[in-house]
Amino acid sequence: MKGSLINIRRDLHCFPEIGWTEFRTSSLIADFLSELGFEVKVGREIIVPESRMGVPDGKTIQEAKERALSFGANSYWIEKMEDGLTGVVGILDTGRIGPILAFRFDIDALEISEDKGSDHVPTNQNFCSKVEGYMHACGHDGHIAIGLGMAQLISKMKEKLSGKIKLIFQPAEEGARGARAMVDAGVFEDVDYFFSGHIGVTATKQNQLVCSVTDFFASTKFDLELEGVQAHAALAPHEGRNALLAASTITLQLYAISRHGLGDSRINVGVIQGGEGRNIIPAHAKLKFETRGTTNEVDQYMQNESLRIIQSVAQLYGIKEHTEVVGRSIIADCDADLANLVYDIGSNVKQTSEIVLSQPFLASEDVTYMMKEVQKNGGMATYLLFGTELAAGHHNCAFDFNEKTIAYAVEVYGNLLVHLAR
Repeated sequence: MKGSLINIRRDLHCFPEIGWTEFRTSSLIADFLSELGFEVKVGREIIVPESRMGVPDGKTIQEAKERALSFGANSYWIEKMEDGLTGVVGILDTGRIGPILAFRFDIDALEISEDKGSDHVPTNQNFCSKVEGYMHACGHDGHIAIGLGMAQLISKMKEKLSGKIKLIFQPAEEGARGARAMVDAGVFEDVDYFFSGHIGVTATKQNQLVCSVTDFFASTKFDLELEGVQAHAALAPHEGRNALLAASTITLQLYAISRHGLGDSRINVGVIQGGEGRNIIPAHAKLKFETRGTTNEVDQYMQNESLRIIQSVAQLYGIKEHTEVVGRSIIADCDADLANLVYDIGSNVKQTSEIVLSQPFLASEDVTYMMKEVQKNGGMATYLLFGTELAAGHHNCAFDFNEKTIAYAVEVYGNLLVHLAR
């Protein structure tokens, strides 16, 4: 993986990988960090397998490995990642007394087919996704490029730094599935200052810097399977138990959950599948849905109501249901003192067009587990937003961002690094 940070981002954009299958992405990151002299940790060194959520089945993981190798992944690293223990941590210990700083970057893509229209920049400049059904539609390819830019910067100035720096490349952020497994592996237990952030979201002015965020949504992700009874749709519909009809009823009733008076809530059914044929009472259906709340308590309320509805509808239609939690995030607060430091440092970055001390995030992020762990152990954490022009919103097939944001974010992080580690 060589070339400018923009070229690196474009390479990653061509080869998106979803959570727990980021084999090529992780192996290229590991190669990059290793060449720069970082201690590189992967696999069980940084992931507790049992703490993962929403892990794909073995066939999906094996296919992802084979695809990664065909796209140039390094088999040395892939072997260490076993059945999807993806992600990378790069550590540079200066050997001099100083703080431990950690910067986290998420690395996974989404299950979205990319826009092939001629006005979509990745398409007309020939770096759109080469994997049908997958796309970097949230900017994580940009986040990786920022992290690797930080690695280059740290390597160049390591003789002038003190303490230890960790660059953390997290798998499976989408669906809130990956952070907890890294926390449980002890990656954050010694961190003094923790930074993470996101391109765009609610920061849509180019080179706008948001120093901290409020209103992380706690969220829970569910997979639901329904099992009814097949029957002939004309001869014996009374003998059937219609799982697809139950799924439809559940979907409607989930959206009818009453709002909570102590905080905002969200619910979304993102996938509904079912049925066997037009003349068969459908015996099988699946739902993928999520709840969210601006407090952990509101999200718990949404969970409880969702499960009550599922169980009631299953009983109503005489079918079996199996509900599994496949992802979860909590709320966390940014440390005001660290946000104030970001404000002071960011104000002196020439490219900064506007600086905001705090702004609502209005989405979910499992980075909150990492923030809480750092704070529990006496460290400080904050979450930044790097403003960028967007071609379309996050999680949209036409999503794209202004690539100048990559260099801007590296400069902001770099100035924070210099201030804290010299």
